[in-house]
Amino acid sequence: MDRAAGPTGGYAKDAERAATEALVVVEPVVPGRTRRGAGIVGMSGLLSEAREHLARDDGTVVLTGPPGIGKSTLLERLAGDHTGHTVLRCAPAESESQLPFLGLIDLLSTTGDDVLDLLPGHQRAVLRSALLRGGDPPPERGPLPLRLAVLDLFRVLCARSPVLLVIDDAQWLDGPSAELLAFVARRAAGLPLRALVAVRVDQRGRYDASFCPGPVHAINVPGLTVAEVSQLLGDRWPRPVAARVHEVSGGNPFFALELGRALAESPPESTDDDLPLPDSLRDLMLDRLGTLPEDARRTLLTASAAARPTLRLLRAAGRDGADEDVAAAVRDGIVEIGSGEVVRFTHPLLAAVVYAEADPGERHAAHAALAGAVTDPVERARHRALIAPGPDAELATALDEAAVAARRRGAPAEACRLGRLAAEHTPPDDPGGFVNRLLTASEDAIAAGDLPEARRIAHEALAVASEPAPRVRGWLAVIDSAGQALAEFGDIFPRALADAGDDPALLAPLHYRLAWRAWLVEGSAFEAHEHAARSAELAARAGDRRTEILALAKQAHLAFFLGRPDAERTLARALSSPQDPRVMVDHNGPAFQRYRHHLLADRLEEARAELRSLIYLVRRRGAVESLCHCLHNLARVEVHRGRCDRALDVARQSLRLAEDSDLSQGPSWFSLALAEAAGGDAERAADAARRAEQHSADDGDLLFLPQAWFVAGHIHLMAGRNEAAAALLRRVRRSEEAQGLGDPAMRRWHGDLAEALALSGNLDEAAELIDETRARATRLERRVMLAVMDRAAALVASGRGDGSTAAALARRSATALAEQPFRLEEGRSWLVLGRLRLGQNDAPGARSALREARRVFAHAHARPWLALVTAELDRVRDLDRAAQAPSAPPAALGVLSAMEAKVAGLVAEGATNREIAARLFISVKTVEAALTRTYRKLGVRSRVDLARLASAPHRPPQDPPPSGS
Repeated sequence: MDRAAGPTGGYAKDAERAATEALVVVEPVVPGRTRRGAGIVGMSGLLSEAREHLARDDGTVVLTGPPGIGKSTLLERLAGDHTGHTVLRCAPAESESQLPFLGLIDLLSTTGDDVLDLLPGHQRAVLRSALLRGGDPPPERGPLPLRLAVLDLFRVLCARSPVLLVIDDAQWLDGPSAELLAFVARRAAGLPLRALVAVRVDQRGRYDASFCPGPVHAINVPGLTVAEVSQLLGDRWPRPVAARVHEVSGGNPFFALELGRALAESPPESTDDDLPLPDSLRDLMLDRLGTLPEDARRTLLTASAAARPTLRLLRAAGRDGADEDVAAAVRDGIVEIGSGEVVRFTHPLLAAVVYAEADPGERHAAHAALAGAVTDPVERARHRALIAPGPDAELATALDEAAVAARRRGAPAEACRLGRLAAEHTPPDDPGGFVNRLLTASEDAIAAGDLPEARRIAHEALAVASEPAPRVRGWLAVIDSAGQALAEFGDIFPRALADAGDDPALLAPLHYRLAWRAWLVEGSAFEAHEHAARSAELAARAGDRRTEILALAKQAHLAFFLGRPDAERTLARALSSPQDPRVMVDHNGPAFQRYRHHLLADRLEEARAELRSLIYLVRRRGAVESLCHCLHNLARVEVHRGRCDRALDVARQSLRLAEDSDLSQGPSWFSLALAEAAGGDAERAADAARRAEQHSADDGDLLFLPQAWFVAGHIHLMAGRNEAAAALLRRVRRSEEAQGLGDPAMRRWHGDLAEALALSGNLDEAAELIDETRARATRLERRVMLAVMDRAAALVASGRGDGSTAAALARRSATALAEQPFRLEEGRSWLVLGRLRLGQNDAPGARSALREARRVFAHAHARPWLALVTAELDRVRDLDRAAQAPSAPPAALGVLSAMEAKVAGLVAEGATNREIAARLFISVKTVEAALTRTYRKLGVRSRVDLARLASAPHRPPQDPPPSGS
C-alpha cells in the first residue's frame, strides 16, 4: 500500500478553499455520551483569544498559518459573531494580486451608491472611478484625493454602525488597495473599525499588517492534535491509525481529511500499514518535487527512509553529492537544515511522497545503504528488518536487542514495533520464541499507551500459546489493556485462573488484578484489600518481588482508604529493599502511594515533589499511562496549593495524553473539572464534570464515578444551588461509605456536603456528618479536615441563629488554614466569615474578611472564587451607601465607557493592573488599553491624577446666575 505525502507552500487555490470546510464537523453520536453538535475541532481556545481582542473598541486580529490549516473557517466563524456590524469582505487570489484596486472593489461591493452620494462631489467621482462604477475619470492627479475619499467613506460607514473588515489571503492583496487601507488605518483612531485578517507568513515568519487598524493581535493557527484529528475523521479509525494520519498530515485538517477519504476507500489491513496516498495530495506534492534533479530526488529518498537524516549520514550512505542535492531542495522549500546538519522536510507529507513514489528496488537500496551507515543499533536493526526476505534467527535476536535498547531509552512504542518485527522473523521451529516476542511487544504497547494494539497482539499470542505461563501472561496483557474499563473483561478472569491452576507465580499477578476489579467494578475496598493481601502472600512464596511490591502498594492504598491502622506498616514493606526499578516509577507502585500518604497528612509540598520526581522518571521511560495518572494527580495538588493556572495546564496535559493514547478519560476529566472550578470557567467546569461522569459510567468505574459526582456537587455549591449540591454529595457519601471509606482526607467531599446541607436547611444532618468526620479526622490527625469542619460548623451555628459562635468558628477555621498549605480552603473560610458578617450588617468586619479572601484568591488566580468575593464586596459597598447620603459619580467620568469607568474606579481604590484584571476577569493588556483611552478622554497623565478625579465629590450643575448680577 502506498505511503502518503504533501507540502506547505504555494499550491493550488482550490486546495485551501477546500480546507474552509475541513474544521467544521458534527460530532458523531457515541452511545452513552452527550452530543454537543457542530463545532470547530480543537479551536475553542483560539476563538476565545480572538474574541477577547475583538471585544475591545478597535484593533485587528491576524490569523497566520500554512494553507489548509483552517484560517478561512475561523475567519468566517469570528465574522459571524458581529451581527451588528457592517462587514466588508475580500478574498484575493494570487492570480489577481496585480490588478489595482481589486481588493477595495471587493470590500466595497456591498456599499451602494446611496452611501457614496453622501460624499462631496469630487470625492464621489474619484472613488467611483477607482471602483469601476462608470463615469469619466476625475481631472485631479496624484493619490491624495482618492485616499481622502476612501477615508471619508469609512467615516460615513462607521457613523452608521461599527465596521469589520474581513480579508482572507491578505498576502495576495493588491498594492494600491493595501496602501489605501494603510492610509485609513493610520487615521482610524476613534472610529469603530476592526479587522479580521488571514495571511501566510514568509519563510522567516514575517507578514505585512501595515494596512490593518491597530493594535494588531497576531494568532498563529496551530495544527490539530491526534485526538482532534481522530474527531475530525469521525472517530472511525483506531487511535494508532489516527496517530499516523496526524503524523503524516502534520495536523493540517485539509490534509487529514484527504488522507481519511483515501483510508475509507482502501482500509489498512494493519495499523502499521502505510497510509494510502490520495491523488489530490499526490498531485500537489509532485508539483513541488517536479523540478528536482534525479540525483537530488534519490538523496531525498534516503533522507525520508532515515530516522534522523544528517548530511554526514547521507554521505556515508553513498550519496556523495548530498550537499549540493540538499541545497537544491532547500532553495525549493522542500527541506531545511537544522542544528547538527539535520535535514528536515518542511512538511511530513513531502517526506512521505518521496518515499511512496520510489519503486521497491530504490527503497530496498536506500534501506540497505542506511543499514550499513547508521551507528545506532536500534535504527540499524529496523533497516535490516525492512530488507530481510523472511525468517532469520540471527536477525530476530538482533531485533530483540534493539527492542531492549529502545525500552531503556524510554521509547516503548519503538520497542513494540521492533518486537513485532522480531516475531515476524522468528523461524517456524521456535514457537516459544514467537509467542514470547509477541507478548513482550504487547507489554511494550501497554507502556506506550497503545491499548488496542496491545490487546490485538496479546490475542494473536494466545491463539498459538499452549503452555500455562505464556497463556496467563497473555491474559494479563489483555486485562491491562482495559485501563479503567475492567467491567468489560469480566469473562477473562475465570479463563486466566483456569490456566494458572495452583501455581503461586501465576496466581499472584491475577489476584493483584482481581483487587483492582473488586474496587473499580464491584465497589468493594474490603474485597479488594483481601485480593491485594493474597497477591502479596502468593508473590512472596513464588519469589516474585515485582508483583509483591505492587500488591503491597495496593494493599497499603486500600488500608489508607479504609482508615486501617496497619496502612503505614504495609507501605513501609512495599518501600523496603529489594526494589524493582520498573515498579518504583509505576503509578501503582509504592512511590506513588508515598505521594498519597503525603497528601493524606496535608504535606502538599512533599506530595508535589514526589509527583514531579515520578513525572520526570516516567517521561524518560515513556510510560504513558503512568504519566497520565501522575499529571492528573498533580493537577489536584496544584488546586489545593492555590496554583490554579498551573493546575489547569497540567490537567489539560493529562487529558490530551489520555485522548491521544486511548486511555480511560474519566480521571483526567475529573481533574480538569476541579481545575476549571478553581481557576477557570464555571461553564467549562460543569461540562468537564459531565464528561468525567459519562466516561466513568461507560467504563463501569466505581472508583471515579463518585468523584465525578463530587466535583459536580462542588460546582453547584459554588453557584449557590445548595439543594442540588446536597443531593449529589449525598450520593457520593452513600457510594464511598458503601465502598468502605474510613479516612475523610482520601476524598475530601465531607466539607462541601456539610456546607450544602447547612445552607439548604438540613442542620441536624449537617451536624451529624460534622461530628462523625471530626471523630475520624481527630483519630487520624487530619488537621486540614478539622479546620474545614469548623467552617461547616459555622454555617450550622448561623442557621441556628447563633451568630457569635458562627463567626468565631469561621475565624478559627481561616486562622488554622492560614498555617496550612491548602490556600483555597483558607480563602473559602475567609469568604464564609465575610458572608456571616454581612448577614449581621457588620460592614467593617465583612470588608476585612472579604479582603483577606480576595488576597488569597487573587494570589491563587482563582477566578471563579474571586467573582464570588467581588459580589460580596459589592454588597458591603451597598451597606456603606445605605449608611451615607447618596452621591452621583463625578461628572467627568461620564465620557467613559462602562468598562473604562470600572477600571477608573478600581484605580481610585488603589488596585494594581493585575488586581483589576483579576476582579473584572479581563487580561492585563485590556486593562492597559482601557487606561490609555481613559487618560486621553479625561486629559490626565497618571494614575494619581485619575484617582484624584475619580474620587472628587460630585457637584450638581448650578443654575446660571441671573442676568445683571
